[in-house]
Amino acid sequence: EKLPNYEEKLKIFFSEHLHTDEEIRFVLSGSGFFDVRDAKNDSWIRIKVEAGDLLVLPAGIYHRFTLDSLNYIKAKRFFVGEPIWTPYNRPADEMPARREYLTSVLA
Repeated sequence: EKLPNYEEKLKIFFSEHLHTDEEIRFVLSGSGFFDVRDAKNDSWIRIKVEAGDLLVLPAGIYHRFTLDSLNYIKAKRFFVGEPIWTPYNRPADEMPARREYLTSVLA
C-alpha cells in the first residue's frame, strides 16, 4: 500500500519546511526519521520514529522527513481544528509562526 505519487511525496517530505500549526503524528507501523533544525546553531537533530510513537512538532519549526532502510511507514496526522497541510519551504523566517517559535525557544 503506497501513497499516490509515492516518489514525488518523498521528495516533498524531505524538503526542509515548516507549518503554521503543530504537526502531530502517530506511527501505526514501520519507521523513519524526522529531522528538526536546532534553533540555536542551525544543525539537524534526527528523531527516529517507530510504531507506537507520537511526535508533536511545534508550529514554526523547520523539519523534514525520510524513510529508513525498511522503506515503509504508516502514520496518522492529527489536527487541532480545521486540517491545514500547507508546507512552507525554507526560507520562511518572516512568517509569524516562525517568529513565535524562535521567541519561545530562544527566550
